[in-house]
Amino acid sequence: MHPPLLADPTMAALCQQHGPARLKTRPAFESLLGAIASQQISGRAAATILGRLRRRVGFTQRALATAHLNTLRASGLSRAKSLATRDLARFARAGGLRGLDRMSDESVIERLIQVRGIGVWTAHMFLMFSLGRVDVWPIGDGGVQRAAATLYGTTDQETLLDLGERFRPWRSHAAWYLWRSLDG
Repeated sequence: MHPPLLADPTMAALCQQHGPARLKTRPAFESLLGAIASQQISGRAAATILGRLRRRVGFTQRALATAHLNTLRASGLSRAKSLATRDLARFARAGGLRGLDRMSDESVIERLIQVRGIGVWTAHMFLMFSLGRVDVWPIGDGGVQRAAATLYGTTDQETLLDLGERFRPWRSHAAWYLWRSLDG
């Protein structure tokens, strides 16, 4: 276990309760496609839509880059998500996802937010769950915000940023434990 997490009594209790943090990584394109599809809907709804999309179009960059908007929409994607899906596929085909593993977190974020439908939150999730970066502090995530407010009394972004400094260089793991604290 990581000393900065264990030095904090609340986090140490979460570590003991939930065991080692499991930051499963997924391939870049698939991860970003899933992030776009799941924005503002439940995980179950997103899985259904992605299943339909896989059956109707496939998950290849080429197929998605050239798919007709009506076909994407028939899978359950909104117009905005359909446009974002095509933009992501075209971006990936042009090499936009190459070399991300060798870039700094800030450079990865800069590159990814060029794609329609990808913002800082999605880039943070990508850093954690595709590139396996261990020191990402996703302060824009509602779950991290709620858990930190409940467990630590954080009331604004500044106190949330300060909290994250306690857990450096393992902030991704701290976020994972905060999410687990919300699981009931």
